[in-house]
Amino acid sequence: MKKKIIVLLTIVTVITLSSCGRGGIIFDDTGEKADARMEQIISAIKGKDKEALKSLFSKKALDEANDFENDVDNLFDFVKGEIISWERDGISGDESIRYGKKSSMIRFGINVNTNKDTYRFYVIDYITDTINPDNQGVYMLEVRLVDSPNTGSWQERMRAGLYIH
Repeated sequence: MKKKIIVLLTIVTVITLSSCGRGGIIFDDTGEKADARMEQIISAIKGKDKEALKSLFSKKALDEANDFENDVDNLFDFVKGEIISWERDGISGDESIRYGKKSSMIRFGINVNTNKDTYRFYVIDYITDTINPDNQGVYMLEVRLVDSPNTGSWQERMRAGLYIH
């Protein structure tokens, strides 16, 4: 009986400790957050809704972007056809905690299929940022044809705003 109680307590402790952090086994909802953000992006593109797309970006990204309004118009012109489907292809993230404040950033790739072509979207999104609240939201949205070559690591490509390759 004593062994069963010890084994049970060990299992409960392992489960509890593994679920505490964002990267925990049980409560990791990073993929769900990436998918929800992508739904918002796709919806704005389908509706050619500049304001809806702009509202997804952080204040910091909008302040640092060169010509966001023109870039949105270019995006709407670049994506040809009706969006039929999309599928996430890779996700990673980083998290910082300082003095009780937290910043969580996710990076993810999405393949978007239209009835005319296939596109690759790459998103950098600060899903939470109480360290720098102006940074919360999409920081970068990069869009290219799926067959276009990748132009370096995410660190080399990271910049504020919307980019079409």
